[in-house]
Amino acid sequence: MKSRYGIHSALVRTTLTIGFAAALSASLQGCFLALAGAAGGTALVATDRRTVGSQTEDREIQVKALSDITKNLPDTAHINVAVFNQRVLLTGEVPDDASRQKAETTARAIANVESVVNELGVQPASSFSSRANDSYLEGRVKAELIAYKDISANNFKVVSERGTVYLMGLVTQQEGATAADATSKVMGVAKVVKVYQYIQPGQAAAPIAAAPGAPAPANAAEEPTVGAVPDASVSSRPIDQQPPAPVMESSPGQPSNGKAM
Repeated sequence: MKSRYGIHSALVRTTLTIGFAAALSASLQGCFLALAGAAGGTALVATDRRTVGSQTEDREIQVKALSDITKNLPDTAHINVAVFNQRVLLTGEVPDDASRQKAETTARAIANVESVVNELGVQPASSFSSRANDSYLEGRVKAELIAYKDISANNFKVVSERGTVYLMGLVTQQEGATAADATSKVMGVAKVVKVYQYIQPGQAAAPIAAAPGAPAPANAAEEPTVGAVPDASVSSRPIDQQPPAPVMESSPGQPSNGKAM
């Protein structure tokens, strides 16, 4: 028969063993999650139609543009900068037209920027609740795009500002129309603006680079165009029904408050 001391020692050893196993399991799980996250990030880079160099350039332009614009504009301005394939999209609010033009001029002066789409509104800065709603809409739209088998959500950058959703990407005409149609039917989206650079179907499988100082990729449309949106034949709709949001055309240097397509 074991002594009370012996039983206590056995319990201590068992507890330490279980604790060590749990800690090891947690450590291994953390490593697995880290590896999975790294693998997921690699997969996103691999499926992006931009080259790795172009993606790196876009990130550098975004950081530089946001920093320079913030320095040159009043504190009352609220500026968001999105970059895709060296095309810069400016959204947010500025106090006057002079600030709006200053932001665009500053963005254009950054090295390797090919074009600027200025969607800044001359109005008071949006509220916290409005920005939270925009973040929510971006998530809803991305989830909706994932549900469509004819397109890859990885080929689109989604930006929401005051209920207006901007779609960027290197896409074919059909892909662009499908994504805009899907986005227009997401509950809460007030308007959809295409900021695409179009490519031919044969280019869809290969990465495309935008060379510094050069026009948009070969066979890609520099000026975004729009297809017939929405398409009533699309059957995938959110549970919350609403009339499809209007889809607008936006071109570099021109706000999207013009033609609804």
